[in-house]
Amino acid sequence: MSKFSAAFGASAVSVVSSILLIARRPRVLGRRYPRLLLAAVTAVALAVAANEWVGKPVMFLRWSYVRFLFGLRHMGAHWQVGDGREEALADYVCTHARRNDIDDVIRVIDEFCYTKSYLINVGDEKGQILDRAVVGARPSRLLELGTYCGYSALRIARVMPDDAVLYSIEFNPANAAVAQRIWDHAGVGERIVVIVGTLGDHGKTLTALRETHNFAPGTLDFVFLDHEKDEYLPDLHRILDQGWLRSGSVVMADNVKYPGAPEYREFMRCQEGATWRTREHRSHAEYQKIIKDLVLESTHLGPPANA
Repeated sequence: MSKFSAAFGASAVSVVSSILLIARRPRVLGRRYPRLLLAAVTAVALAVAANEWVGKPVMFLRWSYVRFLFGLRHMGAHWQVGDGREEALADYVCTHARRNDIDDVIRVIDEFCYTKSYLINVGDEKGQILDRAVVGARPSRLLELGTYCGYSALRIARVMPDDAVLYSIEFNPANAAVAQRIWDHAGVGERIVVIVGTLGDHGKTLTALRETHNFAPGTLDFVFLDHEKDEYLPDLHRILDQGWLRSGSVVMADNVKYPGAPEYREFMRCQEGATWRTREHRSHAEYQKIIKDLVLESTHLGPPANA
């Protein structure tokens, strides 16, 4: 949605709400609404319109963020907002980013998220934490749970060793297609393997990783968790049950504070110094500086001595 159309739409909502507010018996489609509710709608719509006109400096007042909130149910079921913004990102990248320039593709994705439509990728601030962890781990085989539009995979691919391969698991085939378009445009499509599925799909994806992609005990160096938060801990246990991690393998987890993965965080707290050593990186949720978040960087110490 353009700056003009978003601002115009929000202005129209505020005008209609204002007219209803001064009406003797405000009604919409035959229903009567409290004046306090209409006043709140008017204020929010005016704030959104003003924010759009001056360049969207406040993330929470951007129309794309408001639309994202209305699409949370669709997001929960499909991992897409439902308004086409994920496909629009791929189109924007292919139009505005230099081909085979991964730095420019990352820059353009951040630009899209700040100025066009809000997206739930890891973002630039937490992305730098991810960058440093990958550089420090120097991994050869990496696994990402939650591809979405491929942004975090781009950041990983940019800093991982030249001979490394990243395997990215994505629930939604449409997201996988968007990510592949973006990776190919950036020139790293051959270094990232996207697999449609989940680790909890009754063994289908786990079997594919073992038999098709040669995952074997002790061969997985780095894992990035950025998918369904309730699945962080179950999926970590699935990986541990396969024996793929070695002593020194690193597991990163995004969004541990917001929207939150309390069971995963508690597990790492209880295992501190025994089977895991964890650093908590304080940061903010993507593309804003108000909501605080945590990224956990956990190093596997191997099984307990008495195991």
